Amino acid sequence: MRAIRCLSLLLALAAPLASADGLYQVEMMLIRQNAVPAQASAPAPAHWREGATPLAADAERPGRLNGELERLQGNPEYSVLLHKSWEQSLGAQPSLIALSGGESSYGRFPIEGTLSLAEGRFIAAQARFWVNQLDGNGRVIESEQFRQSNANVKRAQLNFLDGGHLALLLKVTPVGGRQPAPVDTDLLEQ
Repeated sequence: MRAIRCLSLLLALAAPLASADGLYQVEMMLIRQNAVPAQASAPAPAHWREGATPLAADAERPGRLNGELERLQGNPEYSVLLHKSWEQSLGAQPSLIALSGGESSYGRFPIEGTLSLAEGRFIAAQARFWVNQLDGNGRVIESEQFRQSNANVKRAQLNFLDGGHLALLLKVTPVGGRQPAPVDTDLLEQ
């Protein structure tokens, strides 16, 4: 009997979560670590959002990371460059969202980038952002690039993607209480 319990526990831990699309609240903060020297990159391409769906205004939601935001804004070692929160469906196929921040100048933004998310046992995330300096004509003079991927983003936990002087805080939470089932610790003790 004990072997059956252990086997069922192992199977439950090893089995991937259901592959049906689920609704999630996604919240992200692009931050600059001021103590780390900035690294200029090639200017952001004009087609930075190619293949991405722009974040719809009706998908935006109030953020839940207000405590973290206040701590970062109160710390001179960090600058919060972009903070967004929205709801979206995630499935096994990656969905690519275009995000931007700051005042648009001829279709370009001081901060622009994409975030790709896919649901599996964990959330797979790929982020690519540029922090741009624009001239008066909306032309990108200089950029800093953040590019990171992580296939092990845990649901409902704050995840840190480190890119040196730029970093991304990311939290992907199921909407409607759809949480992974907790492990029964009584089974582990027997």
